[in-house]
Amino acid sequence: MRQADWGVLSPRWAGIRSQEIDVCGTSVHYLSTDAGQAGPTHLLIHPMAGSASMLLDLIAPLRTLGPVVAPDLPGTLFGHTVSPHPRAAKAAPNARFLRAFAARLGVQDAVVHGWSMGALVAVLFAGSAPERVGRVVLAAPALPGPLPADEVLFWRTAGRLGLAIGPPAARAVLRLTGRRLLDLKLKMVTESGDRPGGTSAGGDLSWLSPEMTALLSAEVRSAQPQRLGDAVTAFASVISALFIDQRPIHQAIADMSAPALLLWGDQDPLIPQSTIDELARRRPDWERCVFATAGHLLPLEASGGYVTAVGQWLAAAEDSP
Repeated sequence: MRQADWGVLSPRWAGIRSQEIDVCGTSVHYLSTDAGQAGPTHLLIHPMAGSASMLLDLIAPLRTLGPVVAPDLPGTLFGHTVSPHPRAAKAAPNARFLRAFAARLGVQDAVVHGWSMGALVAVLFAGSAPERVGRVVLAAPALPGPLPADEVLFWRTAGRLGLAIGPPAARAVLRLTGRRLLDLKLKMVTESGDRPGGTSAGGDLSWLSPEMTALLSAEVRSAQPQRLGDAVTAFASVISALFIDQRPIHQAIADMSAPALLLWGDQDPLIPQSTIDELARRRPDWERCVFATAGHLLPLEASGGYVTAVGQWLAAAEDSP
């Protein structure tokens, strides 16, 4: 879905615009808004296979801290940026895409926000384009946690084999069942958003604004089943990074020079406490903020608290000598 001004759907989204730009021969759709006050550009990375419009309820309050830009990643299921090649939806190519996108817009020293699988892309992007990244916010981050020795062995053997044969088989099945799966997802979103405590994708949809719940339903309804294959590609690359070979992302975490803020909801069923503790062990210099009762949909469940935490973190950096 595109809107010249998203205020036509909700006053809370007024001033947020859909725009397009050519990046290396690919037409890229992104959302942007002017700043409510002077500040750094905030570059938002949505969960892989999601879309920039998932972030509308975060963009609206975040613009008080500076201009906001949120692109649709290549091959996203619900967005408008097509996949220029079969591997484009993977994490590393997405990071390279962001480097080209940021260069095309002239973005410098941005505050880069990565949510869920987008946090993996954010860390890789920060390492590949440090001149574009001033600070990094990692929300409900899909990053490697600790693995017991027996699980390491499992993932390096059976897991590696499963990842080799699973995605092609999944794509074949999705060609036949994709529409039915999307219809099931639509039912889950609709029913979960109508009742307190209704969960989907690891969060409580009843906390979302009615406008966002309606938008998510509309995007699932209009999604193209043939693009589910790119979602499989994205998911497989994340599984590989988190479980099969953690070394590249561990190195990227160690090498990341930009200051980082970890945001996590203590009711997140997808990102356990052990992952956050492991990140804190590897990077004790990273700040951390825990949201009581929030789940994996933290940027939407608690957008106001999210922006407050980021604003305080940025203000503290400005006040420090």
